[in-house]
Amino acid sequence: MKYVVIIGDGMADFPIEKLQGKTPLMVAKKPYMDMMAREGICGNVKTIPDGFPPGSDVAGMSLFGYDPARYYTGRAPIEAYGMGIEMGETDVAFRCNMVNIGSSGGEAIMEDYSGGQVSTEEAKIFIELLNKNIGGKEFEFFPGVGYRHIMIWRDGKWEMTTTPPHDITKKPIAGYLPNGDGADRLIELMELSKGLFKDHHVNIKRKASNKLPVNSVWLWGQGKKASFPLFYDRFRLKGATVAAVDLIKGISSLAGFDRPFVKGATGYIDTDYRAKAKKAIELLDDYDIVYIHVEAPDEASHSGNLEEKIGAIENIDSKIVGPLYEAMSRDTRFMIVTDHATPISLKTHYACPVPFAIYDKGRPRKGCASGFSEAIEGDILDGEGLVRLFLEDR
Repeated sequence: MKYVVIIGDGMADFPIEKLQGKTPLMVAKKPYMDMMAREGICGNVKTIPDGFPPGSDVAGMSLFGYDPARYYTGRAPIEAYGMGIEMGETDVAFRCNMVNIGSSGGEAIMEDYSGGQVSTEEAKIFIELLNKNIGGKEFEFFPGVGYRHIMIWRDGKWEMTTTPPHDITKKPIAGYLPNGDGADRLIELMELSKGLFKDHHVNIKRKASNKLPVNSVWLWGQGKKASFPLFYDRFRLKGATVAAVDLIKGISSLAGFDRPFVKGATGYIDTDYRAKAKKAIELLDDYDIVYIHVEAPDEASHSGNLEEKIGAIENIDSKIVGPLYEAMSRDTRFMIVTDHATPISLKTHYACPVPFAIYDKGRPRKGCASGFSEAIEGDILDGEGLVRLFLEDR
């Protein structure tokens, strides 16, 4: 038996008036997902335990079968692990977003949490600039993908409050700056970055191309070194993950999964869906279970772009789910799931049960007549319970 898990990040949503009270999942053309829901096992999964932030870090851990209450130490250390960053026991990792801080009514606001969708190549130049001018024995910056990067604070503070920048789009930043022991150092670093980025040649080129400049970093998601038991030791399955973002690569790495590079996988709406499917099909020759993660619906939601979100869902179905279904033998079990809701109306994550569908190729069952959407009813499982259900009957 081969196992395929396809995670459409942030696919779940609220009913939208423009869609006559339906959600993007309900109106998107997705024949393969709908077939798997109608002929499979359907239900809902609570990926965000009570008391945890509704992020892809917590939700992603749940979908790999790891209880966040036992293993969660923060978002950034998971990403750091995925990037191969060595952390000491007293080191603290922070997510380091490249952002654009704008102004409205005389107040500084979070204009864009992604720095105008800065490219990986552009962002790397800014990371090098930070290391040259701020980095040293205490602070070190590491380049990631797009706007997503990591800062390590050696022997740092971490018991403070920080806010994800995608939670405060178009809002004044004053009430969301780091707060607590050590927060003054983070705010100082963020202010220093503004001076370094101002009038930089990369930003001059971006402005000339009518793109937002990257004018600051935003530090958040702190945590200490993370550790998981290996997935193979728990389930006796050899796994691999196809993903662009370092967070999912980090969870995969901690679980002992291989995570090969996929050319064209960007973590944005323009990701190469077909390349991801092709890589997953190749991996299934050598691995028992493969996860495919697609960030695009979440990015569209954070931008408030309804058309792009519907398009991303349809691309996942036609360019990933479809090719995998057609390529795999009858002895294959699929799971379609989203990690959390990212409602267009909120432009950020929302903690609620989200739908899943489990489908055995060549073994149709009586599933959910409505297809794959938020309308799916049934038991509400936790992440570990869902993974065990998916892997039962082996």
